[in-house]
Amino acid sequence: MLQEETDEAAHVLRLKGHAPLNGIFNITPHIKRTQIGGVLNPIELVQIGSTIHAGRSMKRFIEELIEDNGLDIPILSGKADQIAVMTPLEHEIKNAIDEGGEVLDSASPELRSIRLKKRRDENRIREKLESLIRGRNAQKMLSDAIITIRNERFVIPVKQEYRSNYPGIVHDQSSSGQTLFIEPQVVVDLNNGLRELHVKENREVERILIELSGKVAEAADDLFVLVKVMESLDFIFAKARFGKAMKGTRPGVNKEGRIQLFKARHPLIPPEEVVANDVTLGIDFSTIVITGPNTGGKTITLKTVGLLTLMAQSGLLIPASEESELAVFKEVFADIGDEQSIEQSLSTFSSHMVNIVEILKHVNDESLVLFDELGAGTDPQEGSALAISILDDVYSRGARVIATTHYPELKAYAYNREGVINASVEFDVETLKPTYRLLIGVPGRSNAFEISKRLGLSEDIITHAKSFIDTESNEVENMIASLEKSRKEAESDYEEAHFYLKNAENLHRDLQKQMVEFYEREKEMYASAEQKAVEIVEKARTEAEDVISSLRKMRMEGNAQVKEHELIEARRRLDTAVPELDKGVGRATNSKQKRKLQPGDEVMITTFGQKGTLLEKMGENEWQVQAGVLKMKVAEKDMEFIKSEPKPEPKPLATVKGRDYHVGLELDIRGERYEDALREVEKYIDDALLANYPRVSIIHGKGTGALRSGVTEYLKHHRAVKRIRLGEAGEGGSGVTVVEFK
Repeated sequence: MLQEETDEAAHVLRLKGHAPLNGIFNITPHIKRTQIGGVLNPIELVQIGSTIHAGRSMKRFIEELIEDNGLDIPILSGKADQIAVMTPLEHEIKNAIDEGGEVLDSASPELRSIRLKKRRDENRIREKLESLIRGRNAQKMLSDAIITIRNERFVIPVKQEYRSNYPGIVHDQSSSGQTLFIEPQVVVDLNNGLRELHVKENREVERILIELSGKVAEAADDLFVLVKVMESLDFIFAKARFGKAMKGTRPGVNKEGRIQLFKARHPLIPPEEVVANDVTLGIDFSTIVITGPNTGGKTITLKTVGLLTLMAQSGLLIPASEESELAVFKEVFADIGDEQSIEQSLSTFSSHMVNIVEILKHVNDESLVLFDELGAGTDPQEGSALAISILDDVYSRGARVIATTHYPELKAYAYNREGVINASVEFDVETLKPTYRLLIGVPGRSNAFEISKRLGLSEDIITHAKSFIDTESNEVENMIASLEKSRKEAESDYEEAHFYLKNAENLHRDLQKQMVEFYEREKEMYASAEQKAVEIVEKARTEAEDVISSLRKMRMEGNAQVKEHELIEARRRLDTAVPELDKGVGRATNSKQKRKLQPGDEVMITTFGQKGTLLEKMGENEWQVQAGVLKMKVAEKDMEFIKSEPKPEPKPLATVKGRDYHVGLELDIRGERYEDALREVEKYIDDALLANYPRVSIIHGKGTGALRSGVTEYLKHHRAVKRIRLGEAGEGGSGVTVVEFK
C-alpha cells in the first residue's frame, strides 16, 4: 500500500512536474478552540481559509488527472474523494479578512458605516488642528508643526511657556518637560466622538470574528478530515519527490524474507562517489559473513541493506535497479559502530554485548539482524568463539543475518554451515585502495604482506613475518587468493560469453524479421510482375485486334487475301498467351514447374491452404512438414513447390573496441533510466549509420511518454536523421519510434 501510493505520486510528478500543496497550515488547534467556544483571531481564520483553498485545489487537480489524462491513481483518488467542498466558508473568510490579517470593511454593512464615520471625523479633527499649526504665531509657540496621537487622541506639541495660548487637555509631555502634547478644546468633542466610534468598531470586529469562529466550529468534522488528508498527501508527494531526487525505483516486496538488490547504492553517499553493489539473501542462504580489512566498505554494505529495507517498508523508492526485491520484516535489529561510554564505564566489547543481549531477546524468523564487527573488542580467540555461537543461535531462529568481522575463524565458519555464505569487499593491492565491490561467496583475505611490500618494506622482514603464520592460515589465504583469481577469470569469461550470446540473439531475431519481410516483399513483387505481364499482354491483344480488324477490312475491300480461319487461329494464340493468376500463391498457373522436392523447400499444403517447410522424407510419397509451430505428415500429392530455402545475405558488421559485432535493426530501451537510455540511443544511432542501415526502430514502450519524448527530441536535432515517425499497428504503435536516415 505505501509503495503503491508513492508510485502513484511519482507517476503524477513525471507527468505534471508538481502538485498544488501550497497554503497548507496545521489548523487542528484552531478548530479545537472553536469547538469549546473560543474565538479565533484574524490570522488563524486566514490560515483556515488558505487550507480549505489548498484542499479544493488538490481535489480538482487529482480529478483533472483522471478525467483529462486517464491516469489510474485509485489511492490518490480515494483521498481526494474524502475532501469536503467548503467553498462558502472559504469565501466568507476571504471576504471578511485580507491575507495580512486585517478585517475588511466588506465584512459587514455596520463595520463599513462605522469606519466611514471614523474617517470623516478624523478628517474634521485634522482640518481644525492644521488650522492651528498653520497660525500666525504657531511656528514660535509649537515645538514642531505636526499632528500626533497620544492615548488614542489627536494632539499638537506646544512649548511649555505658551501653554496658556492653547486651552485644552494635556495628555503627555516630553522627557525634558519643554514640550506639552495638548488636545485643544476645539477638538475635544470630536475626539470623544471618534473614541466612541473606535469602541463600536472593535465590538463589530469582535462580533464578526465570533460569527466566523462559530461557522468554523460547525464545519469542524470536515476540517479535521481535510487536515488529515492534506497531511497524508503532502507526505506521499514528499516521498515521491525524494525518490525522484535520488533516482529511486519501486522495489518488489515479499513476506518470505527474500532480499535481492541489484546495483544498490547507499542513499546518503553522493551519486558520483557511491559504488553500486548486488546483494542476495534469503534464497540459497540466510546468513552472510563479510570479512576483510578496515575502510573497505563492510559497514557501508551493512547500512545500505538496512536502510533500503526500512525505506521500502516506509513506502520510499530505493536507490537500486528496478528488478530489486525486498522483504517486509517485523523488526530490523542493528548493532553498528563503537558505543564505548566513559560515563557508563562500558568498554567497546561491553557496549556491543549489551546491544546483542537485547537483540537476542526478540529475534525470530521475521527479523533482519545486522552485526558490525561481531565479537570485536576482546581476546580474538574468545571473541571469534562468541561470534560463531551468536550466529548459530540467530540462524537457528530463522532470522536473516548479515555480519561483518575481522576474525579469520569465521571465514571457515561459512564453509561448514549450510545456509551461510562468505562475502568480502574487494581491495586493489596495486593501488592500495578498496574498490568497495561486494563479492558474495569469496571470503576476505589479509593484504598486509602485499601492502607492506608495495610500500617498500624489506623482503627479508616480510619473509620472516610469514614464518610466524601457521600452515593452516597460509593454506586458507592461498585458497582465498585462488578463489579470487578464479572468480575474476570466470567474470571475464561470463562477460565475453554474454556479449556473444546477446549478439547471437539479436542476429537471430533480425534474421527472423528479415525473412518475414522477404516473404512479404516476394509476394508483392510476384503480384506486381504478374500485373505488368497482364498489362503487356492486354496491350498486345488490343494491338492485335486492331491488326485483325484492318486485315478483315482489307479482305472485305478485296485488297488482301486473308482467310477467316487464319484470323480465328491468330486470336486463339493471343488468348493462350494471357497467364491465369493463382490467387493462393500469387503467381501465374502456367509458370509452375514440377521438380523433385528436397528438405528445406518451401511448399503450399493445398489441403490446408497453409505454407510449410519440408523437414525430411518419411516414406515413398510422404514428407514431414513444419507449418508454423506444428509438425505434420503430408502426402506429396497434397503439396505444391513454392521455392527452395533462400540463402540470406550477410548482415553488416560494425567494429567496436577492435572486434566485430552485429548491429540490430532495433534497440530496446524499455525499463532504462532516462539518461542511460539516451546514451544508448546516441551510441546505437552511430552504430546503425556505420552499418549503412536505411531505417531502424527504437522500442521505448508507452508508459508515461517520458522516454518517447526524450528520444524524439534527440532525433529531431540529429544531422543524419531524415524522418522519424511512431510505429504503425503492426510495428508496435506508439511504443516504437521508426527512424529513417538520409
